[in-house]
Amino acid sequence: MDTGRALPWCSCPEGLTEGEVAEVAEVAEASTGGTDDGDRSVELGGYQQELKRTLGSFQVFAISFAFISVAVGIFATYDEVLVTAGPVGIWLWVIAAVGQSLVALVVAQLAARIPLSGSSYQWASRLASPKVGWGFGWLTFCYLAIGVVAVDNALASQAFMPLVGIEPDEGTARLITLAVLLVQTVIAVASTRIVSLINTAAVGLELALVVVVAIALVIAVAITGNGAAGNLTSRGVTEHAPDYFAVGGGLMLAMIMGLATLVGFDSAANLAEEAKDPYRSVPRAIVGSVVAAGLLGMLFLITLTLAIDDIPRISADGSPVAAIMRDHLGPAMERTLLVAITFAFFGAGIVVMVSCARLVFAMSRDSRFPAHRLMRRVNPRTRTPIPATILIFVLGVVLMVVLPGAALLELITASTILPAITYGSTIVLYLAVRKRLDRRKGAFDLGRFELPIAICALVWTLIALFVLVAPREALVSVVIVVGLLLVGGVFFLGMLKFDRAALESEPGDVSAFRH
Repeated sequence: MDTGRALPWCSCPEGLTEGEVAEVAEVAEASTGGTDDGDRSVELGGYQQELKRTLGSFQVFAISFAFISVAVGIFATYDEVLVTAGPVGIWLWVIAAVGQSLVALVVAQLAARIPLSGSSYQWASRLASPKVGWGFGWLTFCYLAIGVVAVDNALASQAFMPLVGIEPDEGTARLITLAVLLVQTVIAVASTRIVSLINTAAVGLELALVVVVAIALVIAVAITGNGAAGNLTSRGVTEHAPDYFAVGGGLMLAMIMGLATLVGFDSAANLAEEAKDPYRSVPRAIVGSVVAAGLLGMLFLITLTLAIDDIPRISADGSPVAAIMRDHLGPAMERTLLVAITFAFFGAGIVVMVSCARLVFAMSRDSRFPAHRLMRRVNPRTRTPIPATILIFVLGVVLMVVLPGAALLELITASTILPAITYGSTIVLYLAVRKRLDRRKGAFDLGRFELPIAICALVWTLIALFVLVAPREALVSVVIVVGLLLVGGVFFLGMLKFDRAALESEPGDVSAFRH
């Protein structure tokens, strides 16, 4: 273990005073820019630095923001808000944004201390036990593996096909999805840097799109008068809907737009071993992406809702965001939106794929994933985990080819419950071990606010989970989630029987992660 600098989960190295440690740290950071310190954290974890550190601060931010993809989330769910809660339902986005920001703050606390690929799997393995960590890893793997298919299928059916004038057809959408998966796989195995460049471009385009469209819609409404401020408090087509305010009713369903969109911000932590200065860049990306997405999303929702000139007509449209832009800005702007949304979908999909591959790689190098000897391999030339990435592609192909339309939709819907379970479990983990985590100078730290923020975040995740499972329509989703957990449980029991050592061994210097 290197005693030249204190690590975030360690106490001061033996034989050095705090002042001497700080002096050494400043010299090391001035000469290395913090990247060498990130390499040492991998070695301390018991691994070699196999992945290449190429991601700067904005690129790490782009990873998390691209996963969230606020324009994509609103584009895909705004129609549901209009028909279940009416335009007034957009204000529940604020509650979701605040709640998810609290969760992000807690997640960032852990990311600042254990910057290893695998995020919550690594945190739970190091701070609780390898068996608990395996459970975290399985939940995250299920969500990400399904998420790749969900994003790419939505790209095909909701953005690309309307853009090129292809009539809605499930078979065609699946073929396009398979083609997109293949392209993303080739890029992901070729270079993490290429992935980051695509994400950076996608995020830049998305940020510009949201701001420009918001300004253009406000100007168009002011000039034409086609729109109304009253839309912001209107129930629209749900004015006389029964059980509107009931548990599982229309208003509660509008919360799902924020809950389904403002997730995946921890994807930056999954690529921590490829980030420069991960102790700072990764936590900032986690928190910054949620805050930015929350603010931009609210701006976008307000301007879209103000610009509705015929609520029943727009509510009945299958793509209300595109319809609003077509009404006020013309067909050319609508096509521009679809181009940008398609690119944003693609960026989000490749981030999910890369994040899932890194999780598989992280679990496999600890011998805790099927075919782990193969899945842990990193190509020496590309410095990417090629077998793990190809696995995600194969799983996507299987889901697209085997599952019928209704079953695929139910699986995708069920996957929205998994992040709430994972985030809630992560917060419980943090509350249980927070007193054993050391403070690191210059790293992200909530200080004296950590306990109240963590408690509020836990309460929020319980509320979010209730919102997701309360509707009657969610019963099938709950059954699917239970099924996924049972499958994981069967594999877990198999490991206990045939390879118990893999679930009990702890690589690296365990004392470095615990007082």
